[in-house]
Amino acid sequence: MTGRLIAPERILVTGGAGFIGSVTAHMLLWRGFDVTVLDDCSTGHADSISPNAKFVHSTLLNKMAIREALEGCTSVIHFAGKSLVNESVTHQDMYWEINVEGSRNLLEEMHDANIGRIVFSSSASIYGEPESIPIAEYARVQPKNPYGKTKLAVEGLISDETKSNGLAGASLRYFNVAGALQVGERWVGERHKPETHLIPNILNSSAAEPVEIYGSKWPTSDGTCIRDYVHVIDVAEAHILALTALRPSTHAIFNLGSGRGYSVREVLQTAAEFLGREIPQVEAAEREGDPAVLIADITRAQNELDWHPTRNLENMIQDCAKSMDFD
Repeated sequence: MTGRLIAPERILVTGGAGFIGSVTAHMLLWRGFDVTVLDDCSTGHADSISPNAKFVHSTLLNKMAIREALEGCTSVIHFAGKSLVNESVTHQDMYWEINVEGSRNLLEEMHDANIGRIVFSSSASIYGEPESIPIAEYARVQPKNPYGKTKLAVEGLISDETKSNGLAGASLRYFNVAGALQVGERWVGERHKPETHLIPNILNSSAAEPVEIYGSKWPTSDGTCIRDYVHVIDVAEAHILALTALRPSTHAIFNLGSGRGYSVREVLQTAAEFLGREIPQVEAAEREGDPAVLIADITRAQNELDWHPTRNLENMIQDCAKSMDFD
């Protein structure tokens, strides 16, 4: 099946209790699709799942649960997996089991159920230290940590399935995701433990727990690292659009980002202006392996998916703050 989806089709969202997965699931429901969420809630939150979605509380390591979750589905959007870089270094076996073997189980069950469409939530971390900026999809992939290596391995599994079984697949490699989605009177946003993302950490900072700036002598305009940030709503939109672009026996790769970079100091200043106060901060040593600049080339997603990021850094900070009950 190719071309535009027609509601009400049922989409399985693995990891649909997590940050990006839950936002995507809500947006699918709003557009008239039926949704099944598969999540073990080890890092996600059950209260982020819409009561209008079918919920299978389990892991991708449980094939029977995958089978149940796939009932009636026509496509899969695959977010489930572990995603902390530091944790992936200390728990490599866990990351390979959950991220890679779990994905293998999912693909096998999809094949058995004759479901041949998947959009995979990949990561820009698979590029490692880029040789040129902005980073295009054809850039050399050389992940520097186990987390990135597991994402690349899952992309490999999808490519194998497209060649051997005609799977229609897409992998979305995105950069730094921020923001939140308003659902009724509440906001669905980031609730990571531990929180490693810059924007929520800035908003949560205090004199006792200042934001750490990892190096101030990078070869950039203000000496701090530059990263590409994209709003979670825009990322969710790209996943939904990617469903319409799937083609049998094809594995399409798309970068997602804003197409421009923001330095750490730019993010701090924008947050300070929003909060109306200075952000407590302290300089720390540079982290080994950190590139000075990471910016996505999003031309392919713009041209082939007709996807365009619509929200800027100010929107990301404001929405993130609302989800954290900041005034």
